Amino acid sequence: QVQLVESGGGLVQAGGSLRLSCSASGLTFGMYAVGWFRQAPGKEREFVGAISRSGVITYYADSVKGRFTISRDNAKNTAALQMNSLKPEDTAVYYCAADRTPGSYTVVRASAEYDIWGQGTQVTVSS
Repeated sequence: QVQLVESGGGLVQAGGSLRLSCSASGLTFGMYAVGWFRQAPGKEREFVGAISRSGVITYYADSVKGRFTISRDNAKNTAALQMNSLKPEDTAVYYCAADRTPGSYTVVRASAEYDIWGQGTQVTVSS
């Protein structure tokens, strides 16, 4: 069964850090670009960042650039989202997603391009 499972969410004070993990199973993880998205209550899902199949290329939304870092370990079928200097406006359910792309250095920003989604993990940042 193909699936992505996020973990690592929780409650943190503003200025703190969290590390989210995305564990993949049932797929050849190295063949997929990975993206992170988030959805706050009453808002649309928004792009947070993405990483290419190779892990060499990353891309971030302006709102998180310089604070969040995406990485991946294809040997372990995992990706991670390191979140530092968290702000209350980062509060949301965070999702990882995977897109089978032929390019090793392609990052995918559009949610519609992603084939596989995790169930999400809640991140709450208190002020």
